[in-house]
Amino acid sequence: MLLAFAVLLVFQCLGEGLVFLVGLPVPGPVAGMLLLLAALAAFPRLQASVEGGANELLRHLSLLFVPAGVGIVVAAASGSGHWLAICAAVAGSTVLTLAVTALVLKALTPGHGGNGGGDV
Repeated sequence: MLLAFAVLLVFQCLGEGLVFLVGLPVPGPVAGMLLLLAALAAFPRLQASVEGGANELLRHLSLLFVPAGVGIVVAAASGSGHWLAICAAVAGSTVLTLAVTALVLKALTPGHGGNGGGDV
């Protein structure tokens, strides 16, 4: 399992380095995951090394949200006086996300995409 964690951390560091050097507008861990995906596609035996550690991380995924929750609570104090704007932004982004998801689903559903529900 130590090997699995080492591989995951190496790919995260590679992603961070790539983003820093190239100046990509994506988080380093996302770039690292894409590099890991490419490595897994190129070297299928790597999956056996990574799978055990990844499954352990997934089993305890709820613990990984604790720091984010604490950060939200700590940052909440700086939002005092702006609650109306914050609530409007959350509500607006939720409605926009639902609308875009519905449009993408409609476009990708067979028989309902772009042709107005005509023959398939």
